[in-house]
Amino acid sequence: MYAFSYSNPRTLDEVSAASGQFLAGGQSLIPSMKLRLAQPGAIVDLNQVDGLSGIRVGGDQVEIGAMTRHADVAASREVQAAIPALAELAGGIGDRQVRARGTIGGSLANNDPAACYPSAVLGLGATVVTSRREIAADDFFQGMYTTALEEGELIKAVRFPVPRTAAYIKFKQPASRFALVGVFVAQTAQGVRVAVTGAGLSVFRHAELEAALNQSFTSAAAAAVPIDDSELNSDLHASARYRAQLISVLTQRAVDQLLSP
Repeated sequence: MYAFSYSNPRTLDEVSAASGQFLAGGQSLIPSMKLRLAQPGAIVDLNQVDGLSGIRVGGDQVEIGAMTRHADVAASREVQAAIPALAELAGGIGDRQVRARGTIGGSLANNDPAACYPSAVLGLGATVVTSRREIAADDFFQGMYTTALEEGELIKAVRFPVPRTAAYIKFKQPASRFALVGVFVAQTAQGVRVAVTGAGLSVFRHAELEAALNQSFTSAAAAAVPIDDSELNSDLHASARYRAQLISVLTQRAVDQLLSP
């Protein structure tokens, strides 16, 4: 490692007064620092800050504090009852150690192209609540490891509207357990939303699949949609064409899951 300053604030006011790289669960930042891919001069540890964790369910929404661990979301009976797909998604992130430390806010701020949580946020049309404003999911994710967050802006919570139904299906990269491709399908009050992670430079909605499923919510309708692979990732794990096929197949499986009794 290398020299850096460290602060451990306990309140949001203390966080606002501090400057440096925020540290949440550390599942991405610490490995990046070890590899010298990230070299922040100052670390602001959020793990002791009051009011940044917890799950609140009321009416037609689920609010999850930014420092809530993946394992807590997965184990929450309230989340399981309101949005079971979200609890299932959280329970499939990484391994037990990652789920015990990783946080929803850290995952969203990092915006790894193959992370699971961004697909739920985008697929459900959630709202990211920060220290300065509220950001709609459609405006939050802007590219590889890039979001709408400004310098010093802190995610405080995420508000998920409860959908009519939702499902998340992931084809795992076997070593990392990130999504080679993951598809989140949700039937919301505004219509069907389909969010795809792992296939492109950032999570994205698939407009053609959404249009087809809004016309006919069947796996056959999803299967009939051609998936353009021209802007999809291609690497040693999978070609762009293979990822395109996965998008189609996983969407069909998600729809079949939601239609099954």
